[in-house]
Amino acid sequence: MNKDIKRRDFLILTASALAGSKMVQANPANERVVDVGPASNYANDGIYAGFENQGFFIVRKGTQLFALSGFCTHRRCKLAAQSDRSFYCKCHGSRFDPNGKVTDGPAKRDLPQLSVAVNDKGNLLVKVTAF
Repeated sequence: MNKDIKRRDFLILTASALAGSKMVQANPANERVVDVGPASNYANDGIYAGFENQGFFIVRKGTQLFALSGFCTHRRCKLAAQSDRSFYCKCHGSRFDPNGKVTDGPAKRDLPQLSVAVNDKGNLLVKVTAF
C-alpha cells in the first residue's frame, strides 16, 4: 500500500468512500477513484485482472498490495495479464514484469503505479489518472 499519499489524494479518496459509489469523478483532469471492494479479496499473491477494462490491475506480492496501469507505455494499448504474472502488449509486443518494469520493448517506460488506500470500511480504493 502506498503510504506516501498526499493530502489532496486523501481528500479525494475519502470523498469517494463517503459517496458510497463504485466510481466517483474526482476532477476534470480525468482522475477517478474506483472502489474495488474489500481489501481482503486480494489476500493471495497474484495479479487480479478484473479491472483491466477500467485501466488497471491489482497486484499482491507478499505484504505489498498495489495497482498498475493497464495500458502499455509505448502507445497506450491495453495490456493482458499472463500466467507467469507478467503483462503483455498485443499491439507491439512490449512485456512488463510483475512490478511493471519493462522487460521487452518497444516500450521504454515502466508501468505507472497508481495510488491506493483502504477506507474505514476496509475497501481498497484505486486512484486512476489519465497518463
